[in-house]
Amino acid sequence: MTIQEYMAARQEFFNLELKNFLPHPDSCPEKLLEAMKYSLYAGGKRLRPILLFAAAEVCGGKLDAALPHAVALEMVHTYSLIHDDLPAMDDDDLRRGKPSSHKVFGEATAILAGDALLTHAFSVAAKGVHEDPQRRLAAVAELAKAAGPVGMVAGQAMDIEQGKKDASSVNDIHRCKTGALIKAAVRIGAIISGAGARVIHGLTQYADSLGLAYQIADDILDTTATIDQLGKNPGSDERKGKDTFVTVHGIEGARIMLAAETSRAIKALSNQEGDYTLLEELAQYLGSRGE
Repeated sequence: MTIQEYMAARQEFFNLELKNFLPHPDSCPEKLLEAMKYSLYAGGKRLRPILLFAAAEVCGGKLDAALPHAVALEMVHTYSLIHDDLPAMDDDDLRRGKPSSHKVFGEATAILAGDALLTHAFSVAAKGVHEDPQRRLAAVAELAKAAGPVGMVAGQAMDIEQGKKDASSVNDIHRCKTGALIKAAVRIGAIISGAGARVIHGLTQYADSLGLAYQIADDILDTTATIDQLGKNPGSDERKGKDTFVTVHGIEGARIMLAAETSRAIKALSNQEGDYTLLEELAQYLGSRGE
């Protein structure tokens, strides 16, 4: 199976199962549930669930045990996109090739849909039944840390601060804003599969570089790709005067950084015992997006 086939298979599995984790229609206001589904079903690469599945599998875990945590992670990610698109934040009208949530449902419902996905995610993760309760608790704590004021929300807060950002600041922003959930995906997959501390440490190093590489590739694509390729308006960061890896380092400089972080991610795996080919191929594939 090629890495593209693996990603497609896990994406299909995830998308088929996703509906089973939403609130029952009788328990949730109809418009709110519609807004939640609109953004959650809008497509996307499902990268974070796929990374969680891959990390679980290379650590000897099962997909059924990984699934609730993958769903919870994607719900948190989707909430962040809904809020990120709001006029008070990045003010984007398109997401995954469709009008942003607030353009369809209004700002108030979009905010509530994001809130609902965020909080429901922890209910989903906490009710996983296929793994040891201590592993489940550790996975829930990992998700909370990655999503909150020392993780993704911290990155968003730094990102909206006024003023010119230097290279170090851009790194710090995206290690939190993008990298935190990517790191959480890999760590949670390992945690729920019973991986030891040494393995989790190595996979954390891998995921830290992978998250940075992913954002660098995104910044490159925001400059070079079309609206159809991106599913959102390209060049939006530049129009808003936001500093990115491209504005700070230039296209070629960003590509050099992308190659370096991808190589660093793969090297972190080489020090581990076991077969991590799947994660290596994922890093190579994701790194190739910005070439």
